[in-house]
Amino acid sequence: MTAFKPWRRIPGRALLIVLNLFTAVALIFEGYNQGVQGTVTADPGFIDMAKIGANGVVTNSTKQGGLVSAYYFGAIFGCFFGGWLADRYGRKKAVWLGSCFCLFGAALQSASQNANWFLCARVIAGIGIGFVNTIIPPWISELARAHNRGANFALVFVANYLGIIIAYWLDYGVRNTGREFVWRFPLAFMTIPSLIIVGTTAFLPDSPRWLIANNRRDEAVEVLAKVRGDLPLDEPSLAAEIAELEAVVEASRHKRNHLWNIMTGRYSGRLHLGRRAWMGFWMQQMMLWSGIMAITTYSSSLFVQAGFSTAKSAWMSGLCNSIGGVVGTAAAALVIDRLGRIKSCICGYTMQGIALFLTAAFLKVSEDTADPIKSTRLGVASASMLFVFLWFYSMFLIVPAWLYPTEIWPQEVRSQGYAFTILGWAVGCGVTTLVIPIMLDRVGWATFLVFGSLNIVAIPCTYFIYPETNGRSLEEINLLFTSPSLLVSKNEREYHRLVAEAGGNIAVAERRLLDSVDAEVHEADARAGQTLALVADAEKGKLAEVEKVSSVHSEVS
Repeated sequence: MTAFKPWRRIPGRALLIVLNLFTAVALIFEGYNQGVQGTVTADPGFIDMAKIGANGVVTNSTKQGGLVSAYYFGAIFGCFFGGWLADRYGRKKAVWLGSCFCLFGAALQSASQNANWFLCARVIAGIGIGFVNTIIPPWISELARAHNRGANFALVFVANYLGIIIAYWLDYGVRNTGREFVWRFPLAFMTIPSLIIVGTTAFLPDSPRWLIANNRRDEAVEVLAKVRGDLPLDEPSLAAEIAELEAVVEASRHKRNHLWNIMTGRYSGRLHLGRRAWMGFWMQQMMLWSGIMAITTYSSSLFVQAGFSTAKSAWMSGLCNSIGGVVGTAAAALVIDRLGRIKSCICGYTMQGIALFLTAAFLKVSEDTADPIKSTRLGVASASMLFVFLWFYSMFLIVPAWLYPTEIWPQEVRSQGYAFTILGWAVGCGVTTLVIPIMLDRVGWATFLVFGSLNIVAIPCTYFIYPETNGRSLEEINLLFTSPSLLVSKNEREYHRLVAEAGGNIAVAERRLLDSVDAEVHEADARAGQTLALVADAEKGKLAEVEKVSSVHSEVS
């Protein structure tokens, strides 16, 4: 019986478009979720259902933050378990299962009857998005490897912001409907992108890398031939790419590339894979503690705090994310390769810090003034700073903060290393969405002062610890992390030393590095084996001595 593979009937270029649209729909779910929660959890009907306040006013901000953040703690589990399932059973099956979790979680959220119900639904949906975020970007990048990396990343983040925009404008559109419909319908709408993914996953090809790893080489060749533009199966460039994938699959079986060993850096020696894993984790932490979750999730509350009506705050939130998010992300394509990853991040943190300090100042003076006209003007000024913040975040920070952690890994371990970036995203989102409503309730304007300060702290951390990857080849990346020091200056010095010793040949320098690391691992294994042998011999000697003593006692008896 012929296997069900309708992608064979789609022209190669059209298939790439379908794959990109598939990725976009999957990421719209996450963006929509970010945008919808801040508005829904402030609706009077939801407040009464979850018992987080009364008369349309939230009085238990801790519980409100906990209900929102539970989603991201579910994603912590999903990112690792989903990655394991994807490696064992294939990308398609794992994505389908993750999308089912998203679908089930979204449906349960819209049908919630109490806070516990909603909490469980959030965790279920979070597990699903952990699957989706961990599997889909590497899967699609493997299929579309010949395409421009920057364009793919632009698609990712435009789709994410499109989800946020849909959430805000949909919420604004239903604001005058019934007390239950106004919050249940936006939550139910989350099922639509999940339904699309569940219904279309079976029509797409699986990852060529996974197919090769599972002894399905012929199918991997067929998939690559299709997505590279319907090439003939005997095309030389295709054979070279398959050979490269086979080498990557073989290298991925090295014990230093196992997930636990990546986390601890075990067996990686001067490659310092553990350091890279946690660099990706902390880059996400710095990005999320810059204050972005306050803007995307709770922007309506921020505009209300600035003095605007609830209705006006709703459409201003949609406008803020429409202009700052989508247009700013598109503008990132103009600077990300010119400035580089690190300078872009530093520009973003600098301008975001300034915008947040000004927001705090305007809100504080607005609260203290007795002149209503002056207070309104200061409220408008503080609101304008939110637009400024989102523009610089989208243009300078979001793309490098996600792109950099993919560039610091060799190809054979990129998917495993990327899981730590997703972990950083999940932890950062979870904790910030938990504490932001509490901060806004307890300290008000000082919330922006805290986040502004964290942006300033992120500047030296980024400059001194994260080496620039822009324009570096895959061979160079391993050479950038060889010093035992965290400092960029010392790693760059070690990089130049290794290259100079190789006569300026970067490929030779990397080969020597890998050989030396493998030699160190083999030597350590040999020492461990000798130690075990000595221990075993000692145990045998003790046993023989015991038996000898026992026989003597038996003879005496």
